[in-house]
Amino acid sequence: MKSKQLKFLVGSIAILVALVYFGYQGFNESMSYFQTVPELYGSGSQAFDRRIKVQGEVVKGSIRREGGATVFAIGPTDFKPPEGFVPGPDTKTLQIRYVGSDALPDTFRDYASAIVTGKLKKDGTFEGTFIQAQCASKYDRENAAGVTAANQ
Repeated sequence: MKSKQLKFLVGSIAILVALVYFGYQGFNESMSYFQTVPELYGSGSQAFDRRIKVQGEVVKGSIRREGGATVFAIGPTDFKPPEGFVPGPDTKTLQIRYVGSDALPDTFRDYASAIVTGKLKKDGTFEGTFIQAQCASKYDRENAAGVTAANQ
């Protein structure tokens, strides 16, 4: 084999190895586990080590702005807060701090089913970087409760 062919072969292999490595790294970075709020709490300390998509129902009255972040709480879809409920760390709700650069979805409001992508912090809050709200056809619970967008 001539030296030019050997250089070409070594260069091609190096490029191929680099592409495979960067592809693998990108795949790992974009991968996230999908969990509900109770599953997230059940996963214990493993929840701190990985990127997670967590789904839950936005707790009524919990949405507020804090500087550039939106803070709210989500809970399991069967969680029914009592009147005057204030979400806290002792409940089965999860405090979310959304710091993503995208605007909040139009369908994001009380009782909406939200999916937030981010990481659980050591203080128990979930820092979200991406949020989705389920489509309007998912608001049967809201209609059953007598709550509409007009009277929120």
